[in-house]
Amino acid sequence: MGNTYQAWLRVTVRYRRTMPDSLDLDVDLDLRLVRYFTVVADHLHFGRAAAALHIAQPSLSRQIHRLEQQLGARLLDRTPQGSRLTEAGEAFLPRARALLRSAAQAAAVTRAAAQASRITIGYTGNLIVTPAVRQMRHGYPDSDVGTLHLAWSDARPALLEHRVDAVVTRLPFPTGQLHVAVLYDEPRVLLVPVDHRLAGKESVTLDDIADEPMPKFSDADFNAYWRVDPRPDGRRAPDGPLIQAMEDKLELIAGGQAVSFAPASVQGRLRPDLTAVPVEGIDPLQVVLATRRQERSRLAAAFRRSAEAHLTGWEGS
Repeated sequence: MGNTYQAWLRVTVRYRRTMPDSLDLDVDLDLRLVRYFTVVADHLHFGRAAAALHIAQPSLSRQIHRLEQQLGARLLDRTPQGSRLTEAGEAFLPRARALLRSAAQAAAVTRAAAQASRITIGYTGNLIVTPAVRQMRHGYPDSDVGTLHLAWSDARPALLEHRVDAVVTRLPFPTGQLHVAVLYDEPRVLLVPVDHRLAGKESVTLDDIADEPMPKFSDADFNAYWRVDPRPDGRRAPDGPLIQAMEDKLELIAGGQAVSFAPASVQGRLRPDLTAVPVEGIDPLQVVLATRRQERSRLAAAFRRSAEAHLTGWEGS
């Protein structure tokens, strides 16, 4: 709330007083001054109030005097022990607090309304969100529907930091504070160099690659899942080099130093010195839609429906 009040917002409050000449009195109040008054009223001491507001005490005194001039009434009396509210100050205080609450609510509603007309859809490697995004833009022509490509490891941070409002990605990844819904399963394939002994086979099993080294990753869950480590028989996957980026993994595979599992959707997008072989006997990947757990945006709900209707399988299925 502090940032809202520091913005020099102004509000006009009209009072109609019963006066002999039926005068209408318009008072133009600065919300910053109103907030200063409520802080002084809370502390009943200008020095402590100035410290709480991080301003100099003489400056605070001048600002309160300005407010009193605007209202045409003295709000505070100085005493040897500090300050006390005048009768006018007592009358104004609850209305001042209500005014600040109303301003904060107005700002929050306005921000929410602005955000409600905009949504950013995140997606990670080799996943196509175009059909669902196109449907969103058709169904909500007055809304700003954007997309943002993300690294797999950035899916959750991007959501929690509000850089995106929904993410289409693959498990596993940390799902704390998120709502995750499975959209479809995607088979896994084995990436090998084009001159590898397994290249061109109709399919392979874990037994076929029992002694083949696989790249290691820094994330333990990611590492275990993508290397199928340990294997169903309890054996550990042979270790290949530690990598940080997808490009490093592809270079290692092309150079004959490792093989690796990948989503089936990489087929048709591989560099020419690599090929993909179907894998039997391991669980498919799960492609999911993730949103913030407490997300209430109508556009986020609409995209969830659009994704469930239009993102129903990888293009090779």
